[in-house]
Amino acid sequence: MLPRSTTNGVANGQSRRKPEGLREEALDLRRRFGGVLEISSKIPIKDHHILNVLYVPPAALAPAAEIYRNPMSVFELTVKDNVVAIVTDGTAVLGLGDIGAEAALPVMEGKAVLFHTLAGVEAFPICIAERDPEKLVDIVAAISPSFGGINLEDISAPRCFEIEQRLKARLKLPVFHDDQHGTAVVVLSALLNALRLRGTAIESVQIVVNGAGAAGIAVSKLLLSSGVGDIIMCDRLGIISRNRTTGMNQPKREMAQVTNKENVDGTLHDAMVGADVFVGVSGAGAVTPDDIRVMNANPIIFALANPNPEIEPGLAHESGALVVATGRSDYPNQVNNSLAFPGIFRGALDVKALDINDAMKVAAAHAIADLVSDDELGPDYVMPAALDLRVPPAVAAAVARAAIETGVARTLLDPADVAQRTHDRIYTGKLAI
Repeated sequence: MLPRSTTNGVANGQSRRKPEGLREEALDLRRRFGGVLEISSKIPIKDHHILNVLYVPPAALAPAAEIYRNPMSVFELTVKDNVVAIVTDGTAVLGLGDIGAEAALPVMEGKAVLFHTLAGVEAFPICIAERDPEKLVDIVAAISPSFGGINLEDISAPRCFEIEQRLKARLKLPVFHDDQHGTAVVVLSALLNALRLRGTAIESVQIVVNGAGAAGIAVSKLLLSSGVGDIIMCDRLGIISRNRTTGMNQPKREMAQVTNKENVDGTLHDAMVGADVFVGVSGAGAVTPDDIRVMNANPIIFALANPNPEIEPGLAHESGALVVATGRSDYPNQVNNSLAFPGIFRGALDVKALDINDAMKVAAAHAIADLVSDDELGPDYVMPAALDLRVPPAVAAAVARAAIETGVARTLLDPADVAQRTHDRIYTGKLAI
C-alpha cells in the first residue's frame, strides 16, 4: 500500500523531514496513511459470477432471508461473530481528559489495531457526540445489530457506570467497559503473582486503592470478589468511609458499604498504615516514601497513573517496596489492559456469550498470572509482557470455559479449540476454511 497524497507537498517529490521523537512520528505516520485502519472485502468482486452470487439480487438476498427465518444464523453468514464496536464519547481520554468524540478517534483506531493484532478481533471505532447517558445508550442499542460485542472506552465517571449497566440489561451481547474491567483484570493478575512471591494469602491482605473513578471502583469490586481481606478506598479528599458526606456520589456510597471494614477516616497516609498493597489509579506524585514506610514489611506498590506514576519505581524500592508495577513500558511489570481485553473478547465472541461476567474476568486474570512460572517469578517480573503472544489464547480459552460454566455461552466449544483458533488468528490472520 502506497502512502496517500498529502497537502504539504512531501508526497509529490519533495524530501520528507525525519520525525523528531515518538510524538512527531505518530503524527507523521497517520498523515502518510490517513489513519491506521481500512476496510477490505474477504471476497472481492473479480468476475460477474461473484457479483451475482454475493451482491446482486436475487441470490444476494438469500442470506438476509435466512437470517430473518433463523436470527442466530447472522453469526454464520455475516461479520457479526467477530466484530466489536469501540464506543466512546471522548469525555475521559487517558492523559487528555474531555477532548470530545472526534478528537478521540485516533485513540479508538489504535484500540482497534490492538484488538486485531492480539486476538484477530475485527473492531471499529464508534465516536458519538452525545453526553446524555440515556441518549447515548439509545444510540448504541440502535446500532448493536451490526456487532458481536460492545467495548466502552474513555467515558467519564460516574456516567460510565450507568451507561454500562443500562446496555448490559438491554443487549444480549457482551458489553465491557475496558477502563473499568480491563484494568481490574490486569491488576488482579499482577496481584496474584506479587502475593505468590511475597508468600501472602489473598484473604489476609489489606489493600489501599487510591482513585475512586471508573478504574478504582472496578478494581476494588473485582478484588473483593476474589477474596481480598479488606480494601480502603481514597480519593482527593482522603479515605472513603460511611461517615463521609463531602465529595460523595452514589458509586462511592455503594463502595463505602463493602470496603473499609473498620470505617476509619483520614488521609491517604492514614490509610497506608499497616497496609500490604497500594493500588494507584490516581495521579503523579500522590505517594511519598513516608507513605510506603508506614506499610507492612515488603509492601506491593502498583503505581498505575499514566504517563507519570504515583511514585517512581526506584524511589518506591528504596522505601521498602518488594514489587513495583506501573502502567509504563519503560519500567518492569507493566500493568497493561492489552493483556486482557483482546483475549476476553475473543473467548466471549467464540462462544457467543450473552455477557462478560465476574467469573470470566477472574478466569482471565488467573490465565495471565499462570503464564509466569515459579522459576521466572521475581520482583521485576510478575506480569507477562504486553506483546507476549501466549497471553491471548490462554485468556480466550479461560474466558470461554468460564462462560460455559456460568451459563452465558450460546455455543459450546472446547476451550482448547478456542485457544488454537486464537493462535491461528494471531499468526495467520484467519481461520482455516
